[in-house]
Amino acid sequence: MESPSHQSLESLAEELAALPPSLGPVRLIGIDGHAGSGKSTFAGRLAQSLGDAPVLHLDDVATHEELFGWERRLRAQVLEPLAAGRPAHWTPYDWVERRFGPARVLEPAPVLLVEGVGAGRRALRPHLARLLWMETPRAQSWGRGRDRDGRELSAFWDGWERAERAHFSDDPSRPFADTLVRQSGTGYEWSSGADATAGTPASVTEGDELPRA
Repeated sequence: MESPSHQSLESLAEELAALPPSLGPVRLIGIDGHAGSGKSTFAGRLAQSLGDAPVLHLDDVATHEELFGWERRLRAQVLEPLAAGRPAHWTPYDWVERRFGPARVLEPAPVLLVEGVGAGRRALRPHLARLLWMETPRAQSWGRGRDRDGRELSAFWDGWERAERAHFSDDPSRPFADTLVRQSGTGYEWSSGADATAGTPASVTEGDELPRA
């Protein structure tokens, strides 16, 4: 696939919305990258360009005890119902109370964004219509995350970094990404297909400020 040039985020949204469904009637779009790389902010802006498409945050699926051991829960609560064209009923995790909260309903929308570390893991890739990778260096991403969360979560970040390293060592996402997304002074740049593999930015959003996290 040839990479686009000088497109807006709306153009990327149109491209994603035109993809064939990948999970029942749903076009599941994965947004992966290191913790602190800007996935949540980017997903929110892309969702707006998609007409307020729903976003599933993997932070709501993971737990303190299962930073990456959420695969079966996600499959049972979300993937299998959506694949059958049914609403998904899933229970988000409360990181303060350290327990699962009330169930939420996720309708089988035309496009669903799933963002978080591990969104491009091997168990999810067969269900994705497109995998986007936030091309922010690991050290920069982790530094941003630590600054955001403050010193009181320093011990958590120590454990997280070890867990993320182990996860990507065993189950890397970036080699399988269809599109690489970078942050620039004007917002975002992205490249797809052969250019993504080569790491050449090809398109820029129009005037978005940089993500905060």
